[in-house]
Amino acid sequence: MEHPENNEAYKGLAVNKGVEQPSSVNPYLKRKPKKRRLSVSEFVEGILKGDVTVLSQAVTLVESVKPEHQEVAQEVIEKCLPYSGNSVRVGISGVPGAGKSTSIDVFGLHVLERGGKLAVLAIDPSSERSKGSILGDKTRMEKLSVHPKSFIRPSPSAGSLGGVARKTRETIVLCEAAGFDKIFVETVGVGQSETAVHSMVDFFLLIQLAGTGDELQGIKRGIMEMADGIVINKADGDNLERAKLAATQFRNALHLFPAPESGWTPRVLTYSGFYNIGIKEIWDMIDEFIRFVKENGYFEYRRNEQSKYWMYESINEHLRDSFYHNPKIESMLQEKERLVLNGGLTSFVAAKSLLDTYFDEMKR
Repeated sequence: MEHPENNEAYKGLAVNKGVEQPSSVNPYLKRKPKKRRLSVSEFVEGILKGDVTVLSQAVTLVESVKPEHQEVAQEVIEKCLPYSGNSVRVGISGVPGAGKSTSIDVFGLHVLERGGKLAVLAIDPSSERSKGSILGDKTRMEKLSVHPKSFIRPSPSAGSLGGVARKTRETIVLCEAAGFDKIFVETVGVGQSETAVHSMVDFFLLIQLAGTGDELQGIKRGIMEMADGIVINKADGDNLERAKLAATQFRNALHLFPAPESGWTPRVLTYSGFYNIGIKEIWDMIDEFIRFVKENGYFEYRRNEQSKYWMYESINEHLRDSFYHNPKIESMLQEKERLVLNGGLTSFVAAKSLLDTYFDEMKR
């Protein structure tokens, strides 16, 4: 549109059109074509070849909550299943700040020096408020994260421990099919997560610290009973004597527990992840345990029990999801909750009413 100032009525005054403004989009920018989703057979082929990129994409599908992603993921897992089960799975736990990630970095390098491939699956705690995760474990595994024979995958717990534990177990299957013969599963810390991780590993390692007060304070008996080996970190310098004393206290405590089903007597060792002291002895202990349980048949028995456990867990999870996502139940829940809070119904009567409605819906 011409400027009105250029009209005959305004002789002597002229306004130029000005410079045409360039497009805000960079003309040299080449848009990348959208990546095509791999097919199930392409996923399986890539995983069996040991392609880490394809493996990462498959794990992302496993972790996705979208039904279409889950459908593909389950097919991939099913086809990879015959190629799994050939690794040593080690669960690593301990109190926050015990040096789990730093220790895994050192343990991992020691294992890789002996050959093979290592996958580290770290369950990262999610914020209860934002549901977000830092996923910062890789930053504390400086050497391992750049090693060509290692694969590190942090997974957010996202408030659902059962869900992330099941997905971690499925990720183990994919990693084993990709040729990883050592799997480390790092847990959130001392708490409920240990039970889930214990049900998917062959050896459960508990990392503890010395010099933090009463060494046995805050350690749940259940977790102590689950441990196949306890290691005291930061056994160096001025802390060495305290670490030895803590090791003695743990050994004495372990004598009070019933003998483990495996027949193995859990050991307590000291080491320094920072100074790389005592690492070989820890892995020698794990090697000895694996040999011991394979000879007495417990290794195979434990794997079978774990498979059975996860079958029931999957049934429970599916039933729970089916119940809470039922449209009729969703519409009734708030009303029943209001009645319970107002004292109009007891919790048990409300629950029975909801369950009766759900089962009636299922019969139709």
